[in-house]
Amino acid sequence: MAYDEELGNRIREHLEQEQGLTEKRMFGGLAFMINGHMAVSAGSKGGLLLRVNPAETDSLVREPHVGRFVMRGREMDGWLRVDPEAFNTDEELAEWIRIGVSYARSLPAK
Repeated sequence: MAYDEELGNRIREHLEQEQGLTEKRMFGGLAFMINGHMAVSAGSKGGLLLRVNPAETDSLVREPHVGRFVMRGREMDGWLRVDPEAFNTDEELAEWIRIGVSYARSLPAK
């Protein structure tokens, strides 16, 4: 399944001024990278794939429509699946993007 192109465009609009931004197809979606680290992705199953501080995973998954990303049957700390219901407005989407970008910026550039 291809990623949601409309969602990809919405994310792009929020990130167009970010320094060190690149786009890359990953995990069947469209990932937005900051200095070589994935921050947020328009997922292949709808919604967002978001990279976050692993220490914040437990508090973030308490939000409605948010869960740990599952890879090969294993839930991953530091990676979230955010369903579309969690970002109906541009403000909600911007907040999720901010969380992903903030963590990506905290990592040393690749």
